[in-house]
Amino acid sequence: ASGYVLSTLSEEKQDEVLNAYFNEKLGNNLTFARTHMNSSDFSLENWACVEEKDETLESFSMERTDKYITPNLQKANIIKNKKLKVMISTWSPPKWMKTNNDMNHGGKLLPQYKELLAKYWVKFLDNIKARDLNVELISIQNEPAAVQTWDSCIWTAEEEGEFATKYLGPALEKAGYSNIKILVWDHNREILFDRFSTSMKAENADKYIGGAAFHWYSGDQYDQVAQVAKYFPKKELVFTEGCVEGGPRNGEWFTGERYAHNIFNDLNNGCTAWIDWNILLDMEGGPNHVGNFCDAPILADAKEDKLYYQSSYYYIGQVSKFVKRGAKVIHSSSYTESLDYCAFKNPDGEVILTVMNRRDNKFDFIVRLDGHIHKTDIPAHSIATFVINK
Repeated sequence: ASGYVLSTLSEEKQDEVLNAYFNEKLGNNLTFARTHMNSSDFSLENWACVEEKDETLESFSMERTDKYITPNLQKANIIKNKKLKVMISTWSPPKWMKTNNDMNHGGKLLPQYKELLAKYWVKFLDNIKARDLNVELISIQNEPAAVQTWDSCIWTAEEEGEFATKYLGPALEKAGYSNIKILVWDHNREILFDRFSTSMKAENADKYIGGAAFHWYSGDQYDQVAQVAKYFPKKELVFTEGCVEGGPRNGEWFTGERYAHNIFNDLNNGCTAWIDWNILLDMEGGPNHVGNFCDAPILADAKEDKLYYQSSYYYIGQVSKFVKRGAKVIHSSSYTESLDYCAFKNPDGEVILTVMNRRDNKFDFIVRLDGHIHKTDIPAHSIATFVINK
């Protein structure tokens, strides 16, 4: 959807959007990009890299991926000086690999195609690598516990653990992709610990499962994030998708506050990376082939060739502009529950403190660090970032 909407804009606006997100000096300086293998709900229709039954995979095609997705990833990668990190997820295997012969409405992977699906993954990753893109993370299945009207497939925690350790992990290892980390779950927080700990019971799980992925759609439940971080401290814990549901919210302020609230609390509880969902949608909140319209940090009016930057874009930037890759979340506490906040230490020793006020009035407060005190205030419904030099 984002790639398609970009294609409807002038080249000047296309460049503006990509720089607004990935440029270190001109934009939000994002370092991760998540996209999909095969179609998702935010596609123009269902499609797969192997549409019809072909157990040889000789008909494998990147035509759809190359139409709107990889060209923009390549442009973003150039903006990032070839340092863009990519995550790949799948919403459904090809329909002929599934019990319901349908990419939508759930269904399950047919047992005889476990090995073939792993080979399919390797084929896709080979093609992505050939396009000079660096994949760092993959997830087996987006929202594996949900039967959706759009692209979906059901996996139990045990099945994800088995697929990662017996099929996908060894296939990646054989193909020279041992550096790519496999994430499981990739669904809501509320049962994150149960799902991940169950998948981790599989033989060789510690070798082949790199971590857990999660979304925000069931509520806060940050205790689940903290529990995984506590019991599996060496694993990646990645927020992989969040967007405001129910269509576009052009001009609304609560959307940015929702983003910052989630970013702060996830990172304070052990999250190791945080990825937004659609970077760009049209004024209807799509396209989406089943009408599951949502909001995005930037909305585009193709007829007017105009962009609308939402509060969520700026709130994300209050973290991503200042917190560098490799930074550590450091302990922070407050005497009040009126503010949301998160503190970081960048690799160069610089300390970053980001504070949000969701109240209807200005709030006076004091920043204390290593015996130093700084008196300040923050306006109603605003966010501020403090940069404390080493």
